[in-house]
Amino acid sequence: MSRSGTWYLFDYGMVLSTQPEPADWAALERETGTQLAAASSPYWRHREDYDAGTHTPAEYWTRVLGAPVSAEQLQVLEDLDAKQWAHLNPDTMAVLETLSGEGAQLALLSNMPARMSARYLQESPWAAHFARTYFSGQLGMIKPDRRIFVHVLDELGAAPEDVVFIDDNVRNIEAARALGLQTVHFGPRTDLRRELAK
Repeated sequence: MSRSGTWYLFDYGMVLSTQPEPADWAALERETGTQLAAASSPYWRHREDYDAGTHTPAEYWTRVLGAPVSAEQLQVLEDLDAKQWAHLNPDTMAVLETLSGEGAQLALLSNMPARMSARYLQESPWAAHFARTYFSGQLGMIKPDRRIFVHVLDELGAAPEDVVFIDDNVRNIEAARALGLQTVHFGPRTDLRRELAK
């Protein structure tokens, strides 16, 4: 499936992982007393700044709840948040394992808070498949800002046409494509094995 000289650059959320399950949102609702799943909720309204490293965890959750959070509650919220994004997509994982077994060059680029990414890199089995990992919260840049793609290309030492970028967000896909990267717009019906074999 893999091609020599090509980097396969994966997104995490909604590509490697699935969306949070209803039980995950329910657990956050019990802890916060607030419904957070809706796109208009404060969870999502402040998420981009959190992913970009602009807000600390305490600042983010204070904005979400509209009130300061204790150290104990912050730990619970961080644990619940990490848990709900930890469900892996078995189809994507199967493709990732195939590529890894073939010796493909694998990297990951995700919009993710710094503390969550550090936790996943330490605890999650998927991390071992990637030669390079890039997270917005650690870099202070966020997709679809072209700067983060330029940074990754420079770090990989790769020409844009030698990178296949897989992401679920059309804005991120368009930004990568504008720089010359090959792209796969990932969705629930995407046959990733077939797309990468083209």
